[in-house]
Amino acid sequence: MEKITDIIESIANEKNLDLESVKDKVIVALINTAKKVYGQEYDFFVDNKSLKLYQKITVIADNDERLDENNESFIALSKARKEAGEVEVGDELTYECSLENLGRTAVNILHKELEYHIQKLLEQTIFDKYKNKVGQIVFGNVVRIDSEENTYIEIDELRAFLPRKNRIKGEKFKIGDVVKAVIRRVYIDKGIKIELSRTSPKFLERLLESEVPEIKDGYVSIQNCARIPGERAKVVLTTNMSNIDPVGATVGVKGVRINAVSKELHNENIDCIEYSNEIEILIARALAPAIISSVKIKDQKAIVSLNNDQKSKAIGRNGINIRLVSMLSSCEIELNVLDSKNNESAAEAFKNLENLFKNV
Repeated sequence: MEKITDIIESIANEKNLDLESVKDKVIVALINTAKKVYGQEYDFFVDNKSLKLYQKITVIADNDERLDENNESFIALSKARKEAGEVEVGDELTYECSLENLGRTAVNILHKELEYHIQKLLEQTIFDKYKNKVGQIVFGNVVRIDSEENTYIEIDELRAFLPRKNRIKGEKFKIGDVVKAVIRRVYIDKGIKIELSRTSPKFLERLLESEVPEIKDGYVSIQNCARIPGERAKVVLTTNMSNIDPVGATVGVKGVRINAVSKELHNENIDCIEYSNEIEILIARALAPAIISSVKIKDQKAIVSLNNDQKSKAIGRNGINIRLVSMLSSCEIELNVLDSKNNESAAEAFKNLENLFKNV
């Protein structure tokens, strides 16, 4: 049998595993093998430095009933003193065990034990690796599309899946396509499963991060993000640099940056909004292109006053605009349409809101 240290190094290098983790699993495999060969009643341990296998035998009194059970984990005091003169009841004697002397049976058992524990370690390592990547972008080639239109994508050493519900409406993939997606979740179900998503707000955030250097470098931050996949999205941006316009930096010259992200998202329209810690101002900005007269917060409801000609803009096609603003603000949005009798008060309210903007 090869030296056990050589086996450990070989496994660690071949499987790209941590040396100490492999060592721990080899120790478990050695102990399990010894128990299967010698008997489960025996007590074994492996020296962490030499990696030699030892059996522990406890010294008990000559009249102890456990001696009658033929349990070789115990030794009578009188017999123990023939081997080690000054031992007392309760002491432990250790004997080195050699699996090599037991022939092919022990070798085969050890091989199966090693295979099982190393496979478990490999799975756990891969699981931890991708668990730490939840929310990050990965990409790979489409290798299969099943009857339910779930898309299977080869990424590194694993095959991930993109469920139909996590695919942007109208998207179609074929085998061989390179697909980007964000890791939504990682779990174990008869093996490691990686679920991808192209509909998650995190996917939009990661795409913006990859496209906008100011976001990647931390000068511009994404405060919040809401999407109706394939239709429209709103992104709230802030900066810690007075000389950087977070919206302008994200949009890019002539919209080149935001358009690149929109193209990846099946031409999803993306609105960039500058952050305000005043929720009323944030809601007013987010409801663009509608011009808002005033916003009042009552409990978890935002009462938005606006002129009648701005109502359809605030709502948006199929209610998309107002839904996204509600998602961003975590407020129910209630539109209060001002009639002609309130024109003067509406103008005053708008002026007050405008002044509030200037003071932020």
